Amino acid sequence: MHATPADQFEMPPGRREHCEVLTELGDCYADLGRHADARDCYVRAGAVDPAQPRPHLGLGIVGMQTGRLDDARRAFARAAEVDPDSAEAYGGLAMVHQQQGDYARAFDMYLACLERDVDNLAALLGLFQTSCQMGTFRKIIHFLEVYLDRHPGDVSVLFCLASLYVKEGRLADARRTLADVLTLQPDKPQAAELLREVESRLPHCPEPQRNVAEA
Repeated sequence: MHATPADQFEMPPGRREHCEVLTELGDCYADLGRHADARDCYVRAGAVDPAQPRPHLGLGIVGMQTGRLDDARRAFARAAEVDPDSAEAYGGLAMVHQQQGDYARAFDMYLACLERDVDNLAALLGLFQTSCQMGTFRKIIHFLEVYLDRHPGDVSVLFCLASLYVKEGRLADARRTLADVLTLQPDKPQAAELLREVESRLPHCPEPQRNVAEA
């Protein structure tokens, strides 16, 4: 019988250690683009210790890398079942649903991811994309504001928030946020252009107070 790559390594006796070694081996193969070998390691790791979410997360990632989205969705769902607190599992499900065009479910899964990890920038930007695709912005504004309380200098997120303020008609908030963007990155033409548009719609408002200190 032909030996698989995982068979070539002597595994430690403990179940968890065995699972961890197989999973790490799968990660190495995935990084090298050897997806079949990675999948074999993850499947074996999941069989050794079904209570560990990492093998299922690995299978989900390999599924996305190879375009097998249904397989990826099942793997991420299994990871979420094994570990309901796994932000990675819900983030993976969100990305699969987004790629499949199911924006409503993607939106819900990104929210679930951010409820477990408020600093997950990939989920935050994914939520922004699905919000734009659905035309629903109110919930993401809250998560962007929470993220910026912890990371006030993130220009990309500041600009996303300013754009959403404009869409929601919160022009004074948009102008203040855009002023912060241009304080941090004066050569950002998109922010300068949007600020001119906002100011043309608020001709009688005083200059905004900047929240970000000058460098």
